[in-house]
Amino acid sequence: MIQAIAFYIFASVVIASGAMTILSRNPVHSVLWLILAFFNAAGLMLLIGAEFIAMLLVIVYVGAVAVLFLFVVMMLDIDFAELRAGVSRYLPFGLLIALVLLAEIVLAIGVWNFADIGPDTRLAQIDPSVPNIEAVGRALYDRYLLIFEGAGIVLLVAMVGAIVLTHRERSGVRPQNVSKQIKRRPEEATRNTNPEVGKGIEL
Repeated sequence: MIQAIAFYIFASVVIASGAMTILSRNPVHSVLWLILAFFNAAGLMLLIGAEFIAMLLVIVYVGAVAVLFLFVVMMLDIDFAELRAGVSRYLPFGLLIALVLLAEIVLAIGVWNFADIGPDTRLAQIDPSVPNIEAVGRALYDRYLLIFEGAGIVLLVAMVGAIVLTHRERSGVRPQNVSKQIKRRPEEATRNTNPEVGKGIEL
């Protein structure tokens, strides 16, 4: 009974905070609602015994991704009025894409439910005596190794693409000549002088 009450509390807060993430006019408030959704999603993962995924949600998504979003939103000078003005122009196309994605999800769920696939092949068999973290590691690095590596390559390509797109050449910057600095000797960098009393050093 307590587990069911906790589930409905966490699920209700996740749905409400997800809706507020989309509906909030202030982008900073949207990121804060997103952090609340991540925390409650981690609570749901704990209820089903997936403590590793709950830890990832808190450490990776809340501790890194959401905080990064928050700093980016607060630091960038974005004209949100201009962004909202362009929403009406792309609204029909966005609704079309949303309907296509919804139809694909419904079709995939229908095929998965009505296909002649036994429950043994649908779910990954996990030994109850194996800890959750070890089971996730075995699934990632054994059964789904190629998919895991493919996802890593996609993320690497996305990171390189973002760096290339945002890189700008700046003029007036003196480049650093590392080889010239390494070849420089102490006698070339220092000069011993013996100035007279009351006189300064001539440069």
